[in-house]
Amino acid sequence: MIKTMEFKLDTRLWSTKARNLTPYVPGEQPKHDNLCKLNTNENPFPPSPKVAEAIAEALVNQADQLRLYPAPESDELRQALAEAYGLNLNQVFVGNGSDEVLALVFASFFMKERPLLAPDISYSFYPVYAETFGVDLIKIPLSSDFSIETDDYRQPCSGIIIANPNAPTGILMSLEAIDKLTGEHPNAVVVIDEAYIDFADKEAVSAISLIDKHDNLLVTQTFSKSRSLAGLRVGMAFGDPSLIEALTRMKNSFNSYPLDRLAQAGALASVKDVSYFKDTCCKVIELREQLVKDLSELEFEVLPSQANFVFARPTQGNASEIAQDLREQGIIVRYFNQPRINDYLRITIGTAEQNQRLIEALKQIASV
Repeated sequence: MIKTMEFKLDTRLWSTKARNLTPYVPGEQPKHDNLCKLNTNENPFPPSPKVAEAIAEALVNQADQLRLYPAPESDELRQALAEAYGLNLNQVFVGNGSDEVLALVFASFFMKERPLLAPDISYSFYPVYAETFGVDLIKIPLSSDFSIETDDYRQPCSGIIIANPNAPTGILMSLEAIDKLTGEHPNAVVVIDEAYIDFADKEAVSAISLIDKHDNLLVTQTFSKSRSLAGLRVGMAFGDPSLIEALTRMKNSFNSYPLDRLAQAGALASVKDVSYFKDTCCKVIELREQLVKDLSELEFEVLPSQANFVFARPTQGNASEIAQDLREQGIIVRYFNQPRINDYLRITIGTAEQNQRLIEALKQIASV
């Protein structure tokens, strides 16, 4: 057991910034036996076996290299990503998880006189970044069906940031809407956070396809979800070379070596194993469709998700009570106690066995 010393918090040596910050609260990571963990949108499948092989190779046959700093710009990984997405090397940036990439985005593009626009219901780290970097954030309400209306963003701004598919709703914004939004704000950086895009249906297209058309478009992605590498911490951004250069300058003012040698080796192996990547994404989509069907039969209202989670509302609107009842049975889902969405549960897509355990537990709760 890890022990911590009890102490009285003394903030007299803290900066004003540190004292006033309200940190992001990550999803709970409990450690219990037989836990059904459906609260942090981790992939139910392991990463490509080639990832472990590449890391083992780096450890066994290149162990001496660990005494040396890693490639500061992760050029080999960036080149592989560029080839995978039909881009040039200078259109790709990588960092220590997409959270670090997003922090650099806020520091590079949004610290201006004009405000940043974002949906009122979205990734809860965005307001934390805004507070940390002193960015004036204006929250634009989602429509009554939780979709994003581009006309609502027609106002002066330094940038716009949208998670697509959105979190926690899972709703996808069309490529046409992103094209329109970006074109209407030529002097603002439009960031499309595609952490879950690989779980969208086949007809959905990444906003990466619009990069050559819009020099103000930046698309961020992560290895944490669709590539099952949340523990490796690798994120990336795609955009015009001028945007990538700004991120690189900001990175080198904070941390010149964000990805260690093992992370670079593992991520590179993941990018190269295309068939495994596509296969696991298809499996998650199939599991999502089945879970939506099962929840609907239990009379849950389920929003049209294109992510590896669903946002579901029980008929009785007692989401908080159900979340607690599930917890008592060792099943953890995410509940957000905030206006407009406090009747919903965000449920990560698990394995077929985990999903079935959830459904059986919900049936039991409903029968009580």
